[in-house]
Amino acid sequence: MTELLNAAQMRAIENAAIESGAVSGLELMERAGRGVVEAMIEGLPRQASAAGGGAAPTPPGYFRKEDEKRVVVLCGPGNNGGDGFVVARLLKERGWTVEVFLFGDARKLPPDAQANHARWCALGEVRAMAAEAVRACEATVFVDAVFGTGLSRPVPEVVRQSLLAVAEKRAALVAVDLPSWLCSDSGRVLGGGRYPGCDLSVSFHRLKLGHVLADGPAACGRVVVADIGLTGKAAGAVELAGVEGQAAADLGKGAGHKYAHGHALILAGGPGHGGAARLAARGALRIGAGLVTLGCPHGALAENGAQLTAIMLRELGDDRALAEVLKDARVNALCLGPGLGVERSAGLVAVALGAGGVAPRPTVLDADALSALARDAALISAVHERCVLTPHAGEFARLFPDIAEKLAAPATGGPAYSKVDATRAAAARVGCVVLFKGADTVIAAPDGHCVVNSAAYERAAPWLATAGSGDVLAGFICGLLARGFAPMAAAEAGAWLHVECARRFGPGLIAEDLPEMLPAVFSDLGL
Repeated sequence: MTELLNAAQMRAIENAAIESGAVSGLELMERAGRGVVEAMIEGLPRQASAAGGGAAPTPPGYFRKEDEKRVVVLCGPGNNGGDGFVVARLLKERGWTVEVFLFGDARKLPPDAQANHARWCALGEVRAMAAEAVRACEATVFVDAVFGTGLSRPVPEVVRQSLLAVAEKRAALVAVDLPSWLCSDSGRVLGGGRYPGCDLSVSFHRLKLGHVLADGPAACGRVVVADIGLTGKAAGAVELAGVEGQAAADLGKGAGHKYAHGHALILAGGPGHGGAARLAARGALRIGAGLVTLGCPHGALAENGAQLTAIMLRELGDDRALAEVLKDARVNALCLGPGLGVERSAGLVAVALGAGGVAPRPTVLDADALSALARDAALISAVHERCVLTPHAGEFARLFPDIAEKLAAPATGGPAYSKVDATRAAAARVGCVVLFKGADTVIAAPDGHCVVNSAAYERAAPWLATAGSGDVLAGFICGLLARGFAPMAAAEAGAWLHVECARRFGPGLIAEDLPEMLPAVFSDLGL
């Protein structure tokens, strides 16, 4: 799994390497600067947009014309600025025309940054940062090396105006580590305000949380991770969701009859409200559950029966009927919420969670079931460790209003409260896995284990913004629970496969297409 580091974890890894004698801080700075230069030459877009951010990369060789080799490096008062001085020196040695600006007092730079400031000064001058001076520069590339992972306050106005001046130039903007205005732990803009988007951001050793959360993807443009020779791992680091190795192998099917792969029960609403549950049921079946049953009121039987074939259908009108169905221990996973109706959900959720002596089993609570939970503290207290809650932002705010309020508060200092912090807090409170949806889906377990399923950069899947896609995700997770996946593993794999299905189909996707892409995605995994 790929780690996503916060600022403290990155500092700890760097310090451990330096203290062990494996590398010096000066050498790490040299490697970082070299990584930025290599990424610039190999991966910058041919023509940056006026606002920056997201121009498509072109093959290597962009900077072959002499008149294009003009760069301005904006350096800050810390080690990120030191990286910038290395970038300036290395580009100068390659024959580029380089101008350097510094925010802060050179005499107060950290020792390693001071050393690289002196090296640059042997080649060229350093000017005090000012927006008008930056605006007057003629360059094809600007490098933002002002603040890095340690930003803990809003960007000073002179820096913000200088960065906005870059946006007016229609030049490429490259961020050293990550854009200066972003909190590296949360991806939030400290202090708010308007900033340009970058065309390229070069991180070191690992991605930071800020690259994938909140505003990070829009601000960073394309992200490259440069290897600077560090090998340490961070205890308790958030991971980037993925399906590989044993997790991928577990998605395959060996020998065994259908009941060996579980029986998922999806509850549906009344007449005219069964589509969401049918989507979830199709997702559960395609992802490998041995059997899937849709339970609905009597009045919806004909409607659902006309549209279901391999999915079984059962009349299930009220709480007592659900309790009766759950006497069959072979029904080993439940999904409640999609199209169920809030009023209908309350009693059914109570039974699913163990009311009336029913043995609880792995359960996905989504959509209307989450709204029912938000209305009833007793229901929330019945949630157990084998549940998976799948709220979007609005549902999360209704379920956890105090946590959501903290997340929505302006980010005035760093590290800012993040979606990771919020999801971990929610999971600890309810005692089960919480999957907080979005392009930066965060999945957390009660013990603090956390992954981010990022649908950004090369995994961007904007086509998922379509009615019913969340219902399919709930079905994916329920089907994996039926197959015996632990709740955290089911949520992670389900979310990752959900994005892969969208990417495999591409533009024009509707929710019905998602389950039908699973065979191709499984084939890509070698199953």
